[in-house]
Formats: sequence, structure tokens, C-alpha cells
Amino acid sequence: MKVKHKVAVLILLGIFSVVKLQAQMPGMTQTPADHIMVMPADIKWVDAPPSLPPGAKAAVIEGDPKAVGLFTMRIKLPADYMIKPHWHPADEHITVIEGSFYMGVGEKFDEKAAKEIPTGGFAVMLTGTRHYAFSKKECIIQLHGMGPWGINYVNPADDPRNKK
Repeated sequence: MKVKHKVAVLILLGIFSVVKLQAQMPGMTQTPADHIMVMPADIKWVDAPPSLPPGAKAAVIEGDPKAVGLFTMRIKLPADYMIKPHWHPADEHITVIEGSFYMGVGEKFDEKAAKEIPTGGFAVMLTGTRHYAFSKKECIIQLHGMGPWGINYVNPADDPRNKK
């Protein structure tokens, strides 16, 4: 009987621990404690980093793009949004969640040479690849990679951080 009692107490403690952890992390469901599930309704959109042109919204889903390590973030782009030619210090992985996203490769912006990536499409830009992107209608992309994430514009005049 004592063994059954100890097992029951351990099970109850485990259940209370998971419930307590879930209560501390609104918007995230823990099943078990080493899994993160983020529901669309719980995503908190904020202004995108100042390294992107004004008008975009961003939401960090997992990790910290400013720190060393894996991260995932979503970016919501308004219609007719443009990111001039740039490159990243680490590989960039893009999945289109909603709408269509356009990307082209090279140091010059050329809308006609860009490829449309539809909902569900995926692209990888390797470290240092010069590329550009834009939207024609509102879209949402998911970006994941290794931090710290950064964006370096080919032409410094295109960098929004220089337009203060």
C-alpha cells in the first residue's frame, strides 16, 4: 500500500507542476514541459525591428533573434512593402504563412527577376547571399535561423536605421 500511495503522490505532483507551468506562460501550451505550442490567436504583433522599413509588424515565436541560438519569428508585411538588397550574417529560412512573398537574388532590386513564393512556399538564403524582397498584398512570413539575426544593406542609403 505504501508504494501505491507514493506513486499516486508523485503523479499528482507532476500534474500540478505542468498546470503551474502552463499558468505562467499565457498563450503557450506545454505538453510536456519541453514542448512549446503557440496558437495564432495568442501571437502578439509589435513594430518590426528598426532594421526593416517602417510598416511591418513582427512577433517572436521562439528564442531571441538578438542572442546566439535558434530563433523563430513571424513578420507581417503590408501591401507594396519593399526590402532593398541586403544580406544576413547567417542562413535565413523563410516560410510563407499567408499571402505571397517575392524574393530576388542580386545587389540590384529588379521586380521582374523576383520569384513569387506562395502560401506554404519555402526559401533559404545562405549566409552573405545578396537578395531583396517585397510584397504586393499583405502577407505573413515565418523566419527562422541562428541568432544573432542581422540585416546588412548593400547600399547604406537603403538602411532605415540611417534615415533618422
